Amino acid sequence: MECRPKSVKEVFPAQRPHWVGDGFHVFPVFGRKAFTNEISPLLMFDYAPPKKFPATKAQLGVGQHPHRGQETVTLALQGEIEHADSAGHRDVIGRGDVQWMTAARGVIHEEFHSRSFAARGGVMEMCQLWVNLPKASKMSPPRYQPILDSQIPRVEFDGGYVRVIAGSHNQVEGPAMTYSPVDLFHVVVVGDREVKVRLDSPEKHNALLFVARGTLTVGDNTIGESQVALMRRDGNAIEFACSPKAQIILMGGLPLDEPIAARGPFVMNTKDELIQANDDFYAGRF
Repeated sequence: MECRPKSVKEVFPAQRPHWVGDGFHVFPVFGRKAFTNEISPLLMFDYAPPKKFPATKAQLGVGQHPHRGQETVTLALQGEIEHADSAGHRDVIGRGDVQWMTAARGVIHEEFHSRSFAARGGVMEMCQLWVNLPKASKMSPPRYQPILDSQIPRVEFDGGYVRVIAGSHNQVEGPAMTYSPVDLFHVVVVGDREVKVRLDSPEKHNALLFVARGTLTVGDNTIGESQVALMRRDGNAIEFACSPKAQIILMGGLPLDEPIAARGPFVMNTKDELIQANDDFYAGRF
């Protein structure tokens, strides 16, 4: 197949950080583009850069809160995150692991630093992506996918590798099960020199490149740390150059082209559905 590289449509500037609970100091990476069809099927993306936490007996993180209509995808880059939800799932993810939670018709969950991590202290680095669900799947049963680092295939290139979490790259399929086509790759440069990378990105798919470490260059565009590049949809690949030790996250998928109605932790298609979600939560129907 002929390689037709996608070009940069827009570069989003780095955003100001804020605290989520008392355990995650994050950048709202998509800024004003969050919850818009321009980045569909993605909704929002928070990145918590490396931060050292002292040892403590306190439970740091985010207490119980609801979700409906979306999926939350958490990548632990350093540290450990403990999850529990109303569907009976309890889990701890560590370095390189992914937690893919489908809220669908409704779930209540909590996210904290793991007890063992809190007791010893250390560096926490993580990110969380919200993926929209198609209208037909929003009232599906909740689902939880714990994906260990050892279960994520790696596609090596000269100077690094690509972790294929969801979607397909170089004919390698990611382990995550999704309700619509979603792409999620983690690019890691291990060498001390600039490298060139090519990633598969299907025609008509949205694709966003987030720079967690270093810099990348796409065409005439240089994207720095904590910035993100939104690519045009025409083309079937993305080609870029990475600085030494760079880490890049590619995320995207086939746009849903459906109305988005969002309020707090609920993401539906209409205002009436948001009202119903709120009523169901307070009536104990999650």
